[in-house]
Amino acid sequence: MDVTHLAAVDTSRAARVLSEVRSARLSGRPAPVAPRPVIEQSWDRMLRGGVDPDHDVRADPLSREEVQRRRETSALRHVLPVLREGLLTAADVAHHIMVVADDEGRVLWREGSAPVLRKADGLGFALGADWREDVVGTNGVGTPAVVRRPVQVFASEHFVRSQAEWTCAGAPLTDPRDGRLLGVVDVSGPLETMHPATLAWVDSVAKLAEARLREMHMEALEQLRAVAAPVLARLSGRALAVDRDGWTAAVGGMPYTRRVALPKAMSPGQRWIPALGLCAVEPLAGGWLLRPAADGPGPRGSARIVLDLSRARRWSVEVSGGAGSWTRELSPRHAELLFLLAVHRSGRSASGLAGDVFGDPGRTVTVRAEMSRVRRYLGAFLQHQPYRFAEDAQVQVLLPDDPRDLLPHSTAPAVSRHRRSAPAP
Repeated sequence: MDVTHLAAVDTSRAARVLSEVRSARLSGRPAPVAPRPVIEQSWDRMLRGGVDPDHDVRADPLSREEVQRRRETSALRHVLPVLREGLLTAADVAHHIMVVADDEGRVLWREGSAPVLRKADGLGFALGADWREDVVGTNGVGTPAVVRRPVQVFASEHFVRSQAEWTCAGAPLTDPRDGRLLGVVDVSGPLETMHPATLAWVDSVAKLAEARLREMHMEALEQLRAVAAPVLARLSGRALAVDRDGWTAAVGGMPYTRRVALPKAMSPGQRWIPALGLCAVEPLAGGWLLRPAADGPGPRGSARIVLDLSRARRWSVEVSGGAGSWTRELSPRHAELLFLLAVHRSGRSASGLAGDVFGDPGRTVTVRAEMSRVRRYLGAFLQHQPYRFAEDAQVQVLLPDDPRDLLPHSTAPAVSRHRRSAPAP
């Protein structure tokens, strides 16, 4: 039975069914129907994390000053017009509210139907509130942030009982430059406002917002290119202008590289840049001018690679060696691929990785494209045919305290197998 579609026809009956499903799951009894996989996996995380389903926990909200500070520094402020245009008018008519939270689950903007805003206050769904999944249970803000995909949560699919009269649909908003989670946009309302099309609606508007961020990034690169062009024209030898995230705006005397990995603490002077070697670094308006040394990158040498997958929503790789160290935040897909290569030190073919990630060995084109992107920043430490870490690299993987919480966003068959086979702590 598809309870979300049943809710479109008979909200009360669907809510009763879900209440029975939730009660059965929490008591260990057989449920009348199985919960949706994304909901069941979230409930499992809540049970492992000790979230109390009968206790309405409300963390201290941020002060108005802190909410304002986060608004002013968040990239989400640039896409508010897109979100408002796409969601607010219809949300108000349908008795919904639009909520925008940052990457830490803190509610920064909340607009829409005045009566529904008052009901949200009663749930603690207020400005500055903390709606991370591990704080308030399965919900339309915290759960999409963990699984990195749109999620609709209806009635007793919420883990905490006090939220069972509520329905919400949220979609993550990611930074197109690096795949980093920026936050979540959510449309919420009372139980009777539920509609199965809401999730697709919210997801489509979230994609429009991400497209706007991509446009802004391209505009910024164009501005940097205009600044860099006369500088590069005066130089001899290799040079390139990159923005603060390493995206290339212009090159001179060398092949074009779409992006380079920059050290976490970038500053002018002589700096080691992965894939370029020792570079003279000079500031530009909106980025950096990099001038690689004449003798090129030089020998790689042994390196220590730490793949940090211990956190629920942010993953990174840190490389350290004789030439210095640098850290890069990973997209969900790159976190999956590097984990699988760390597990299989002897290497994986493109078809093997396609089977691991997609359950389809034929999707090699997608795998090769993603591995090409990975090699732009880890190229010196990765080999191919098969794909593998360099033999002399020391690779360490930091896992969550409970290995069953490994990459909770991932639906990759190989990652799911590792979760199932991991012993409970």
